[in-house]
Amino acid sequence: MPDSRTRFAFVLQPEFPLTALILACDSLRIANQNSGRDLFEWKVLSEDGADVHASNGMWFSADGDLAQDSTVDVCLLFQGNLPTQNLSRRLLGYLRTVARFGAVVGGVDTGAYALAQAGLVATETTPEVVLHWEAVPTFLEWFPEARPLNGIYVSTGNRVHCAGGIATLDLMLDLIARFAGEAMASEVANAMVHTRRAPETQQRLDQPVDSHAGSLVSRLTRTMEQNLDFPLSLDELAEELNTPKRTLARASETAFGISPMRLYLRIRLQAARNYLFYEDLSIKEIATACGFSAPAAFTRSFKIQFGVSPSAFRAEVRKRQRLTEHPEIHRIIGRSDRRDNAVSGTDGLAGP
Repeated sequence: MPDSRTRFAFVLQPEFPLTALILACDSLRIANQNSGRDLFEWKVLSEDGADVHASNGMWFSADGDLAQDSTVDVCLLFQGNLPTQNLSRRLLGYLRTVARFGAVVGGVDTGAYALAQAGLVATETTPEVVLHWEAVPTFLEWFPEARPLNGIYVSTGNRVHCAGGIATLDLMLDLIARFAGEAMASEVANAMVHTRRAPETQQRLDQPVDSHAGSLVSRLTRTMEQNLDFPLSLDELAEELNTPKRTLARASETAFGISPMRLYLRIRLQAARNYLFYEDLSIKEIATACGFSAPAAFTRSFKIQFGVSPSAFRAEVRKRQRLTEHPEIHRIIGRSDRRDNAVSGTDGLAGP
C-alpha cells in the first residue's frame, strides 16, 4: 500500500526562530491527533546533523543532516538573525534538489535570502517575496529586483514563504488545507485558539500595503525609508509629498512626538542597526548607506540612540554567531569555566 503521508523537512539554520518551529511542528501533530491517522510526517534537519542554536539562546537537536532523503513533499527553511552568514553551497544545493524533485519549498522569517540565492524566489518572472519586515532593506541590497510584500505569507504553487512569528501558523494552516482539506485546517486553527488570516494581512498595521496607499504619516516614513543614503531636506520631503512643511511637521509630532527630521534620523539609525545585524558591511559602508557623512558622526548618533557603539553592537552579534560553530566545544569550555570558578570560590584562591 503506498505511503499517503505528506512528508515535511524542517531545515534549521543558526539563530533560527524557535517559536516558528514549534508552531510548525505542533500544527502537524494536532492534525495527526485529530484525524486519528498519520497524515503528516516531519523531520528536523541541520546542515551537518548537529544541534542548532536558536535565536533565544536554546539549542535544538536535529534528526539528521542534508544528506537525508531529498524526496520530501514540503521543505521549509527556518532562518533568523544571520541570513547572509550561512548561505553555503551545500544548503543551496539541497534547496535546488528538493525543488527539482517537485517539493513545495519555502522560507520562514528570513529564509527568503537562501531561496533567492538558490534562484527559487525573487526572480525576474516572480519577484514577489515575503520575509520579516525588519530584513527587507538589506534583502533589497542583495536582490534589488525583488518585490517584498507587506503580507504575512505567500503560498503559490511550489513556492511558499512567510514573515515568521505567528505568521508561520497561518502558512502551516494553508499547507494543511492544501494536503488534508479545509476542514482539517480549521480544526487545527481552533485547537490552537487561532483565527486564520489571509496571506495579504499586513505584517505591520502602521505601514501601507503598497507605496500608493496609506496616510500622510505612512507616505512620509516610506519616503524616508526609500531615501536613506542621500537624506532629503524638509523642503525636499515637502516637495516629494506635495504637502506643506508645516503639515508634515504637525503629522510627525502627532504620530511620534518628534519633528520630521528627528524622525528621519531615527529611521536611518534603525536601518543601520539592521545592517549591523544582518550584513557584513564595514562601519564606514553602513554609515554611507544610511546617509552619514562620516563614520564618527554615525558612531556618535548610534551610541546616543542605542547606548552602545556600532562596533560593540556588532561584536555582540558576532559573539552569538560564533556559538553556532562547533557547539559541543563551546559547551565543554563553558562547563570547564564554571567548574574552575566554583573551585576558585570554594578555595578562596585568586589563582595558581
